[in-house]
Amino acid sequence: MDKLIIHGGRPLNGEVQVSGAKNAALPLMFATLLARGCHKLTNLPRLRDIRTAEKLLVELGAGSETVPGGLHIHTNGLAHYEAPYELVRTMRASVLVLGPLLARHGRARVSLPGGCAIGARPINLHLKGLEAMGAQITLDHGYVEARAQRLKGARIYFDLPTVGGTENLMMAATLAKGTTVIENAAREPEILDLAQALCSMGARIEGAGTDTVVIEGVDELQPMNYRVMADRIEAGTYLIGGALTHGRVHVLGARPEHLEALLSKLEEAGARIDVDSEGIIIEAVDEIRAVNIRTQPHPGFPTDMQAQFMAMMSCANGTSVISETVFENRFMHVCELQRMGADISIDGHTATVKGVRRLFGAPVMATDLRASACLVLAGLAADNTTELSRIYHLDRGYENLEKKFRSLGADIERVPE
Repeated sequence: MDKLIIHGGRPLNGEVQVSGAKNAALPLMFATLLARGCHKLTNLPRLRDIRTAEKLLVELGAGSETVPGGLHIHTNGLAHYEAPYELVRTMRASVLVLGPLLARHGRARVSLPGGCAIGARPINLHLKGLEAMGAQITLDHGYVEARAQRLKGARIYFDLPTVGGTENLMMAATLAKGTTVIENAAREPEILDLAQALCSMGARIEGAGTDTVVIEGVDELQPMNYRVMADRIEAGTYLIGGALTHGRVHVLGARPEHLEALLSKLEEAGARIDVDSEGIIIEAVDEIRAVNIRTQPHPGFPTDMQAQFMAMMSCANGTSVISETVFENRFMHVCELQRMGADISIDGHTATVKGVRRLFGAPVMATDLRASACLVLAGLAADNTTELSRIYHLDRGYENLEKKFRSLGADIERVPE
């Protein structure tokens, strides 16, 4: 197991290229189950979750071939319908095989999902939607078993917007008989990216990226040749790093339309933002001001940026209030920030952050993916040395994070623990 050694206090300066988005790549990989043939995906990030998804596809009978910058997935010979616990327990997104397997093969058996321990993320909305489309769902010893001769179009209303539920049902509906309408759908950019990929395969989808998605089922889809969108959360992490360390960072590939809520809060905090044809440039002023944030589904402030933003607010001038409305256990990084000198108090789903002049390096431990990024950022801004352990969380969602930060002037190194 590895850890990161971070010698803080250096401003970040320069250019950094954003990788493909994990949260877009995973549903695209599972969407290949919808059609026979050779699917070509490019701009895939080299991450642990991507390797897990590839293993799962191979377990189901697909073939995979690594090519420069991507992956070819062959789905002619699918032989199995079960996503086993050994793979699903490490990656929640594995549940997204449920819709495609059921739509194409009429049968699926998928272990209940795992992933980061940031709170309960039930899949009841996925299952409710599939039942509305005619699937027979049973739960058996930790597995979801689903059967349907052919799914049928239905009108589905989500009580709460769910990204995975929207993706699962949208994929399932592409091969259903008739028209499916998903109301109160998630609006994240990754939903639109998936819809565009499915349409390139011959699907008929309208409204993706809005709260109402309409899918007209077709009899057959074709293999995709698709480039994964840039990772907006990775881009946001580098932008916060530039502001927090009072540097100037040009984030190549970042798309401002995917980051409007974050960019607004960064400007409110005193950072200067410029957009050019290649990405987004951030430059910090002498002082970061405290601002309040409240996480919400897109287009609100993303929960996946809350921990990183808290690291910046820990050093801001003034007091900020951070409200987490999406996941109930997403303040686990607070105790570690407190070890570095942060002044943070928690009351339920609200954290009050009183900015301090400096953070101090300390041994800290990552608890989940975004908490890991938060502690890296804190370490970059802190005096002295920070040792961050359990960084396998980072490898699930960030490609070459320490190398990219080093290219910006950070003193950060991965070593065996």
